[in-house]
Amino acid sequence: MSTADNTPLAGRTALITGGSRGIGAAIALRFAAAGANVSLLATSGQLRPNRLPGTVYSVAEQVTEAGGKALPVVGDIRKDDDVEAAVARTVEEFGGLDIVVNNAAAFDTTPTSAIAMKKYDLVHAVNARGSFLVSRTALPHLEKSEAAHILTISPPLVLAGQWLGPHLAYTASKYAASLNTLGFAAEFADRGIAANSLWPRTAVGTEGIRVILGEEIAGKRSRTPAVMADAALAIVSRDPRSFTGQLVTDEEVLRSEGVTDFSRYRLDGEEADLELSFFLPETTK
Repeated sequence: MSTADNTPLAGRTALITGGSRGIGAAIALRFAAAGANVSLLATSGQLRPNRLPGTVYSVAEQVTEAGGKALPVVGDIRKDDDVEAAVARTVEEFGGLDIVVNNAAAFDTTPTSAIAMKKYDLVHAVNARGSFLVSRTALPHLEKSEAAHILTISPPLVLAGQWLGPHLAYTASKYAASLNTLGFAAEFADRGIAANSLWPRTAVGTEGIRVILGEEIAGKRSRTPAVMADAALAIVSRDPRSFTGQLVTDEEVLRSEGVTDFSRYRLDGEEADLELSFFLPETTK
C-alpha cells in the first residue's frame, strides 16, 4: 500500500464540531491518522460534575499522542462570534480549511404536548442553525480547496409518522440539517464543494447514548464509533464533484468500499441483537 493510500487526507484540514467525545472524537482520530490536521470545536473545555466525560483538550492530546496535529477550540456553535473565531483560528493555525464535519448535536425526544419552547429552540439552534452557520462561515475557505467537503451527521429524510409523530421538535431539527445538505450540494455544485449527510444504521455506543438509552443498548446492542469514523473518512476521501448531495448510512458507505464483515465494529452479541437507529425506513418503534 502506498503512502497516499495510508494518508488520503495528507495536507488537508478538517474542522469537527462536537469533537470532545463520541463520534466526533472518533472522526478526529481517524482523520488525523489519515494525515489531516484537525480542529476540534466544542463547548466542553473542562470536565464538570454530572456532565459527560471528554473535552476538546483531552481529544487533542490523543490526536497529538498518535502523531497528528490538533487545535482545540472551546466555543458554542449557536454563537456567531464563536464560530467565526473558530474558523479564523483554524485557518491561521493550519493555513486553510478543506473539510467541515457538522457533528455537534442536541437531543430531546419530548413530544409536542410536553416540550418547553426553550428546549425546542435548543435543538433547532444546534442541529439546524448550527450546522448552517458553521458551513456558511467556512465557505470562503472551502472555495479555495481542491477537495472541499461538508459532512453533516444527520439522517435520511423519511417523512413517516413513526418519526414525525413521537418527537416532532427533534425530528424537524435533524431533518433541517439534512435539508441543509441537499441545499448546499445544489448551491455549491459549480464550486466543487461536496455536501453529504452520514447517519449510523445502528446505535453507536457513545457516552451520550449510554445516558439517553442506557447501558443495555450502549454497551451490548451497539457498534463502536469507529464505524462512523471509517465511513466519514471514505466520504471525504472521494472526489467532491462526483459524490455530493447524498444522505447515506455508515453501512451503505462501507459496503460500497468493499466491507462485508461488520463484526469488528460490534461491541457485543450478534448482528441480530443490534439496536437500529432512528429515522430509517425499515426501522420500527
